[in-house]
Amino acid sequence: MTVTRLDVSAASEHMLAGVRALGTEEIALEDALGRVLARDVVSPVSLPPWNNASMDGFAVHAEDVRGASSVRPVHLAVTSTIAAGAHSPREVCRGEAARIMTGAPLPPGPDTVIRVEDTDGGESVVTILDDRDAERNIRLLGEDVRADQVVMRVGTLLGAAHVGVLASVGCAAPVVHRRPRVAILATGDELVELDRFSEVMTGARIVSSNSYALAAAVMQAGGEPVSLGIAPDDPVALARCLRAAEGCDLVLTSGGVSVGDFDYTRSVVETLGGTLSLWRVRMRPGAPLGFGTLFGSPWLGLPGNPVSALVTFELFGRPLVRSLAGHARPHRRTIAVTLGDAVRLGAPLTHFLRVVLEGDDGRGLPIARLTGAQSSGMLTSMSSADALLVVPPSPQDVPAGATLRALVLDGDIGGSARFLE
Repeated sequence: MTVTRLDVSAASEHMLAGVRALGTEEIALEDALGRVLARDVVSPVSLPPWNNASMDGFAVHAEDVRGASSVRPVHLAVTSTIAAGAHSPREVCRGEAARIMTGAPLPPGPDTVIRVEDTDGGESVVTILDDRDAERNIRLLGEDVRADQVVMRVGTLLGAAHVGVLASVGCAAPVVHRRPRVAILATGDELVELDRFSEVMTGARIVSSNSYALAAAVMQAGGEPVSLGIAPDDPVALARCLRAAEGCDLVLTSGGVSVGDFDYTRSVVETLGGTLSLWRVRMRPGAPLGFGTLFGSPWLGLPGNPVSALVTFELFGRPLVRSLAGHARPHRRTIAVTLGDAVRLGAPLTHFLRVVLEGDDGRGLPIARLTGAQSSGMLTSMSSADALLVVPPSPQDVPAGATLRALVLDGDIGGSARFLE
């Protein structure tokens, strides 16, 4: 059965209901950035593996240095020098100090490292000029990680810091969810790829920007795009192109899902044994949208207009890719914003308008301003956008100053030209 004209939230829930994370694979840690962990990681070691100095200085007993100042300095005999990576089995007794470098194991006895700046740096006898570091500047064994502790759990999206932690606990080959292979097919007689740009120059054709934009969006979402090229507006040719999608984890098509005389995608999908479980969503841009299955994998039929294709990919395609890749939170975040421009809706549908986020409204909310005209064919408006402003179906006239939600896109949101500004 095909459901039609769902609202955006219900459509998203419908699409993700049967989607499960793909199988797993073991990969080199160097390739793990951006992947999703599929098996808990247990540390075989404690970190730090020993008590160590957190800065260059002198390892001492706190009771020996309390009250030390430039007026009442404390003098201690220096018994050894301990470099990072070296170990000193010799105990440092009361009245003594050991010169120690950052990261070096603490010798037996001391409970304090006095930073070198608070000393005279003496070779055989060191003068302590400040006691502010008493019982400080020591990293304790296991204070970060204990042996046999789970340091990272299934579902973790691996960033740079995660990769560093995995390296620290010896996980050279984490088990992650497989990256989804996403077939991408554009449809339309008017479309060509970049190698035929001369035909664009003559006014005969247009570049299939969806082919390139959707491939980039799939990669950004963590998938592997598989280009199926461009299918002409012919059912037989379209079926031939779509057969190449067999074996992929998700099939994306753009164009051919509306009600025109040459919109064949839905019927061809069903001819190939696929299903259509959802058609049309109560939104703009992107209302003519199809979803179902093809060759046992999810199929998402996006509109052909460039902005509509990207907006609907953000709302539905990206969460599908991320869910297949094992993400527990597949959707982008939304934030509250203040509307900088009055908006009038042409129909009682949920609208997703391209906006830039700038400044502050005085209440801590960014101000959302339209990127300009909101035609679904103006791809430059999408490239300029920081976010998609979510405008509910009612009221259809929304005044400047209203508080709405915005779906934040990737980009330099709220960036600054100066450090820490």
